[in-house]
Amino acid sequence: MPYIQKGTKAFRHANLALFAGAFSTYANLYMTQPILPALSQQFGVSPAVASLSLSLTTMTLAMAMLLTGSLSEAWGRKPIMTFSMIAVGILSLAIGFAPNFESLLILRIIQGVVFAGLPAIAMAYLAEEMDHGSLGAAMGLYISGNSIGGLAGRVMMGSMTDAFNWHIAMISIGIVSLILALAFYVLLPKSQHFIPQKLAFKPLFRSMIAHMKDPALVMLFSLGFLLMGAFVTLYNYVGFELLAPPYSLSQTVVGFIFLLYLVGTFSSAFMGKLADSHGRFYMILGAFFLMLVGALLTLNTLLTLKIFGIALFTFGFFGGHSIASGWVGMRATHDKAQASSLYLFFYYAGSSIGGTIGGFFFSRFGWGGVITMISSFLLLGACVTLLLNRSMKKENPL
Repeated sequence: MPYIQKGTKAFRHANLALFAGAFSTYANLYMTQPILPALSQQFGVSPAVASLSLSLTTMTLAMAMLLTGSLSEAWGRKPIMTFSMIAVGILSLAIGFAPNFESLLILRIIQGVVFAGLPAIAMAYLAEEMDHGSLGAAMGLYISGNSIGGLAGRVMMGSMTDAFNWHIAMISIGIVSLILALAFYVLLPKSQHFIPQKLAFKPLFRSMIAHMKDPALVMLFSLGFLLMGAFVTLYNYVGFELLAPPYSLSQTVVGFIFLLYLVGTFSSAFMGKLADSHGRFYMILGAFFLMLVGALLTLNTLLTLKIFGIALFTFGFFGGHSIASGWVGMRATHDKAQASSLYLFFYYAGSSIGGTIGGFFFSRFGWGGVITMISSFLLLGACVTLLLNRSMKKENPL
């Protein structure tokens, strides 16, 4: 069977479906992030504790993906992704009726497990079904769905919480998610190159160990951890910074800060194409550099310069993530969904660990402490990228 190529109807339908899937997943996943200050105030918890509404979700997501990626090797890609999207919408409706912080956390933990049914499997689907010359662009468009979904969820939560309350905001996101689940099911082409395997956990465990024995894959997994750890930390606590003097912005205005995700929508596709033609190593290294410069610019008290720094930081992140995640699918020689699951395990572990630790840095040292932690992650990421390039050169000497 032919692979899906740019310019075809199948390419458009596949990208629309996966864009809808990514939109729904990331709108729901990060919907508590812009209202962390409101949750902290309403329930009387610290910023670090409030961040558990996101960190616990991403941690359970990370652990569950180790299983769902393997399950999809036996049960297929589309059925699991469709179930995930429907369940996510239903759970968001339930979260909208949560009466207290504890019940909200429990439902978010369950939702974290359900989220796992799409991200890793979507990347494996692309790696299997797309022509190699079209993979970079397709992966970039999928990551664009991540950024727009994350943006829409955050902006909707911020503005609707200001206008009504967070309960109504979450119920609204749940309804939109169920509509997108239907569109996903109708549009996504069936897998043509998927070869089902017998569901046996021992071989799957062995293949996971085999992935972890590949130094290049482990370094790519580490890049996901560091990229996401830095990114989530900045966006978790920038709201606290901007709501406080001297800025004293409203919750709605702070929510609109996430419009900067539109920069990521452009950069993921743009840098993905550059990586296809100029090499992935240089683009990932450039992504870390842009993120570092952007993070340091946010130390300036001038609001316009701070926002520009966040935009530059966001541009670098989405570009780096789209390249690293696509590279995993190309590097893995077997069980690609499982390899993608491992990448996303580290990616969301970075979100959980970095996002929570950042709260302690913020409480103890303020915004400067947050940026110090983020800069450490980014410099370490640049070092890992250099080691990755060195490793690849040893495998393929000139």
